[in-house]
Parts: sequence; C-alpha cells; structure tokens
Amino acid sequence: MKNIHLIAIGGSAMHNLALALHHKGFVVTGSDDEIAEPSLSRLKAKGLLPASIGWFPEKIHAGLDAIILGMHARADNPELIKAKELGLKIFSYPEYIYEQSQDKKRLVIGGSHGKTTITAMVLHAMQDFHKDVDYMVGAKLQGFDTMVKLTKEADTIVIEGDEYLSSPIDRRPKFHLYQPHIALISGIAWDHINVFPTFENYVQQFEQFIALIEKGGTLIYCENDPILVKLVKQGPKHLTYLPYSTPKHHIINGVTILDATQTALKIFGQHNLMNLEGARLICSTLGMSSQDFYASMSTFGGADRRLEKLGENSQTAVYKDFAHSPSKLKATTTAMKEQYPNRRLIACMELHTFSSLNENFLKEYDGAMKMADEAWVYFNPKTIEHKKLNPISIEDVKTAFNTPNIKVFTSSDVLTKAILAESWHQANLLLMSSGTFDGLNLGNISNQVLSSAS
Repeated sequence: MKNIHLIAIGGSAMHNLALALHHKGFVVTGSDDEIAEPSLSRLKAKGLLPASIGWFPEKIHAGLDAIILGMHARADNPELIKAKELGLKIFSYPEYIYEQSQDKKRLVIGGSHGKTTITAMVLHAMQDFHKDVDYMVGAKLQGFDTMVKLTKEADTIVIEGDEYLSSPIDRRPKFHLYQPHIALISGIAWDHINVFPTFENYVQQFEQFIALIEKGGTLIYCENDPILVKLVKQGPKHLTYLPYSTPKHHIINGVTILDATQTALKIFGQHNLMNLEGARLICSTLGMSSQDFYASMSTFGGADRRLEKLGENSQTAVYKDFAHSPSKLKATTTAMKEQYPNRRLIACMELHTFSSLNENFLKEYDGAMKMADEAWVYFNPKTIEHKKLNPISIEDVKTAFNTPNIKVFTSSDVLTKAILAESWHQANLLLMSSGTFDGLNLGNISNQVLSSAS
C-alpha cells in the first residue's frame, strides 16, 4: 500500500506517521481543519502540508491504497463518507501500525503511567546498542527525528500501547490491535472515564490486552501493583511472566545512583526507577546485557514533558511534567520531595482532561498532592463548559484534594502573578499538566523564577 491519505493529518501522532510513511517512499496526502505547530512546519518541510485547511471529498479517489483515520476527525467527516462510498480500505492509526509490522517482532508497552518513558528508555538503549528497530512513541525524544519509524529493514518494532480509543469509528483501545510478542504493563490506575465509566471496566481492557499477547509470548509487569499482580495470576498459562520492581539506589546531592553498578542517573523518583527496570527487561529480550543497559541509562534525560527540567540554579529547580491523573500527581510530587528533601516544594497542576474536570471523578484526587509543601490547582471554567460538563467550584476542588496546603486558581494571569510573587530561595517549582495552563510560556516563567532566586 503506497498511496495513502490521512484524514486529520495535523495531529501529534498522525503527522509523525505521515512523515514516517513519506520517508519509507509512500505517496502521502492528507487533510485537516486545523494544523498547529510543530505539525505545520514539519509537514511543510517535507511537502506534505495540505494546500488548504478543511475537508475536501474530491481528494478521495479510487487510486488510494488506504485511508488512515485520526481521532480528531468525526464519524460524519465528508472525506470518510466518500472513502466508504468508494469501498476504500480504512485503517485507524493503530491498525495501520500493525499493518506495517505484521512480519516483525512486536514489543508493546502499556500501562496507565510510565509507558512513554519506558518506550523512550528502550529506544535510547537500542540506539546506543546500535540495534535498528522501528518504533512508535507518544513524545518527542532527543536524538530522534520523528515519533514514528516504519522501515522494510528492521525486524523489531517497539510500540507505546495507549489504552484510549482507536478512531471515531473504532471503539477498541489502541493497544488491543497490536498483538505483541513481548508486552509490558507498568501499572493500572483508572483514567478516561468518558470511555471507561467504572474502574472494573477500565481493568478489563488490560485483562484483554494480556489475552491478546501472541501464544508463547512474554509479559513484563510491575509487581508493586496489586491489581496487575491479580491479573497476572489469572493470565494465560502459555505466557512467560517477568516481574520487576524498584532497584536499590541512593541519592547524593540531588543525584540518584544505582547501588548495583554505581551508575549516576539523570532521572529520579520511584516510578522512573521502576520504569528503568521494566525497560531493562525489555532490552534483555533483545540481547542487551544489564551492564550495557545501565551504562546507556546514565545519559538518558527523559522524554519530552516527563519530569523535564526547565532550569536550575543553586537555590531552586523548575520542572514540568505531563502528570494529570491522581496516581501521577502523587508519584511526581513524591519524587520531587524525595530528590530535594531540604527544599520547599510548590507543586502546581492543571485540571484539564475530561476525567479530571468531572465532578464524579474529582474525589479520586484525595491526598494526591499531600507531599507538596504547597499544592496549587488551576482550572478554567470555560474548559468545563467546552467539554459540556457540570460546573465545579473552587470549594469543590479544595474538598476533593483534601489537603490543608491547597490554593485554587481559575485565571492563568493570577496564577502567573502568584508564581512570580513567591520567594524561591531553597524552593522548587513543579508544573504538571497535559495541557498548557491556557497558553502560559513555561520557559519564560522558569527563567523569571530562577532569576529571582539567584
């Protein structure tokens, strides 16, 4: 299939797929009703940017070998309707990844948290190991041109396995479509309540994922998660199960060092260390020794927006993180406090996702930021209106988080002023969101914070 059209080409994942297929030699076209940076510039550089913004059924013709449908498109998309009328092959994003990797060894990394970081660790190690692998990862990685690579030559593909829906017309979780030979699950914590309305329903998706591992395959899993351990005990007998946990380590002057090898790491926190062990087991299935893996991890700086350091001086450090769910907030704030025990921590998060802004889910945040010296929560009431959810109040948020050190903001301007008014001597700032705090320039804020503390 060499003549491909992507409906909703401007998405983070979709435009990377377009670039990967273009690099493979395919003829790639696409459409979207909105294309923002960096997708716009990256598509333009390769001649893949649509001439006009919008949907154009006339682009859909019988000469196309396949249509790839992105999540941003709606089920009544005019190009999709035309493709159906012509009887063209229509793939979701994960379906097409599988289509391109049927003859490869498939490694799929799933879990409610850590899957991007683990995938990034594996790819970083494979690059150091000089092993050519295809991949799909959900964040920009240093040293990699795209987030997707699909070639004829590589015999292995490493895939970040998201549990969210595949497309507007395919309600299956993405990671159900990959059929891995080797799989990893980092942990299970309820999310995406607009799709999985109960925790039990959410857990079932991981149970099915385990059942879809190829016969004779391997499941690597975090043994610290009791729900996951229960699923493993009930799992297929034909699989090999490999548990992992937190490696022994110590912290000296804000640097985490592995006890076994005395390897100094750039990353830190219990979750990141568990992620590291999961990645090590994956790499061992590809022939990499633990010694070589740990040596590689000494230079691993993390994936984009995953506990990413924006700046640091002798008085303060500023980090940003993709954390937004209760379990992620707890893990990230705990990691910051353990790494810098003598500094005050102001942890600021944005309620941005459908789940986090849902009045019925809000109670799940009970105690999620209790490790912070000050817990700041931001939400925009207009975002709630846009998502057509029932309104929540500042008092609702304070009650849900159930911690005495909380402040709640509903204006990004007021939040910025509060950050800049703080004293940052011997204090750290942690900014957590899957959004942007309504367009705040976090780099500029970090620079001002560091300047005030120098």
